[in-house]
Amino acid sequence: MFSWLEKNPFFFAVFVFVVIAYAGIVEILPAFSPNARPIENRKPYTALELAGRHVYIKESCNACHSQLIRPFKAETDRYGAYSKSGEYAYDRPFLWGSKRTGPDLMRVGNYRTTDWHENHMKEPVSVVPNSIMPEYPHLFNKNADLETAYAEALTVKKVFNVPYDEAGYPKLGSYEESRKMMVEQATPIVDAMSDENVKKAFEPCRANALDSKCEIKEIVALIAYLNSLK
Repeated sequence: MFSWLEKNPFFFAVFVFVVIAYAGIVEILPAFSPNARPIENRKPYTALELAGRHVYIKESCNACHSQLIRPFKAETDRYGAYSKSGEYAYDRPFLWGSKRTGPDLMRVGNYRTTDWHENHMKEPVSVVPNSIMPEYPHLFNKNADLETAYAEALTVKKVFNVPYDEAGYPKLGSYEESRKMMVEQATPIVDAMSDENVKKAFEPCRANALDSKCEIKEIVALIAYLNSLK
């Protein structure tokens, strides 16, 4: 058989491809499923963080920033521990990215603060002198889409069994309950910010999270999301 294959290059190439593919499947598939499960202590995004993730995608932040630290010394020295597949178990869609006009953000929550993000979005060169990132003043004026974020969280809970409302995981509850938790999470972020427009819009939330005048700006949701990247 092998002598026949050696005389027929096309079938020999097919044979080699099949052997390598089979070996790859045998080697990769058994480890794929366990590695894709959430790693220990990994939790789904809260509704406010999901609203911020929507802003992140809408503004195409993933076009210039990756969220994937490769297992190379230069990468781990700069960004922290390399990424593991189980860390993305609750990411829909993945935002790994490949182009880094800006730095990787996989663990940005470990080394940047709320006020740093605020200044970075308002005037990037104030914190990074050579930054080519544009300014995002509209994030300080537009309200975050909290209803859509809640709807997404509720959907993935029911469709993909994402463990919201389970012991040790983020609570979701009804929309009214979720809204109160969003305000609770947003409060320390707003307190750490200096923008008067954001603070004024949030003021009614402190008395009543369900007040129609209670506004959580996109910048607050985006910072909540960035702070969760650890």
